[in-house]
Amino acid sequence: MSRSSLPRPLLPALCAALLLTGCAQGAGPGSAATPAASASSSPTPSPTPTPEEPAELIGGGTEVFPDRRMVALYGRPGTPALGVLGEQGPEESAVRAKELAAQYEPFSDVPVVPAFEIIATTASASPGEDGDYSEELPVEELRPYVEAAAEQDVYVVLDLQPGRQDFLSQAQQYRELLELPNVGLALDPEWRLAPEQVHMVQIGSVDAAEINATTAWLAELTREQELPQKVVVLHQFAESMITNRHLVDASRPELALVLHADGHGTPELKRGTWERLQQGLPDGIRMAWKNFYDEDTPTFTPEETSAIEPQPWFVSYQ
Repeated sequence: MSRSSLPRPLLPALCAALLLTGCAQGAGPGSAATPAASASSSPTPSPTPTPEEPAELIGGGTEVFPDRRMVALYGRPGTPALGVLGEQGPEESAVRAKELAAQYEPFSDVPVVPAFEIIATTASASPGEDGDYSEELPVEELRPYVEAAAEQDVYVVLDLQPGRQDFLSQAQQYRELLELPNVGLALDPEWRLAPEQVHMVQIGSVDAAEINATTAWLAELTREQELPQKVVVLHQFAESMITNRHLVDASRPELALVLHADGHGTPELKRGTWERLQQGLPDGIRMAWKNFYDEDTPTFTPEETSAIEPQPWFVSYQ
């Protein structure tokens, strides 16, 4: 499970404008033009504006799969207990993610892109001032990681643990980061509470309708901003975590959905979860895998992870 201990208490996408060169006005009717004046009055051809190149994904192109796989460090910045991403700063995390992704290259028939899965909102034991049992990191605290990732060709996924708030409302708080071409979204239903529920008493859940509302908004944002396809990670380890899962809409071309098998434990338990979650999976959703350094016994190696069938398209490490 992607259980985290419960604490108590990047730059916006740039849109370049085309520079239009004006033409000099000619002399007015009836004016006496000297040769020099005539020359100056001749219109100067304007250069043909060059359309801005569309934004691309790391490694090129605008569709995520099947031309690449991703391997990610998971965690919350500055909080080692919540995952390996929090064990070092932004630049060091980028280096670590690239080293980890490189270990998968020998076992992949397509390039392996390093990634961050950043816990942007964290399940909380207390309701907080807004009463939603979720602590939202400000954009400015996430920006150094997003910027370091962009500089080092590392993809970013923002992970949401919304408590009693809905996924769409939380996702919209990070619009300026999601407007970047290499930033996607992860939804973690384990930490989605119903009214009156609190964390660690039950496993949370979300209905397909809420997932679809969130992905519809993200798809529209992606289309409006003319961004490449975005990764959307759906975390799951128990059937109850996503109700009406067969109704999840994976048909939007702006998004690449992956179902992230979050189970931890022995190899037999993890493979059992992996097989079970594929049953009845809607068309268009690919499979993703999670390795735990501490909870798995033992942790799968890159070769063992790559040998799982079907081979995972997205692998994260906690």
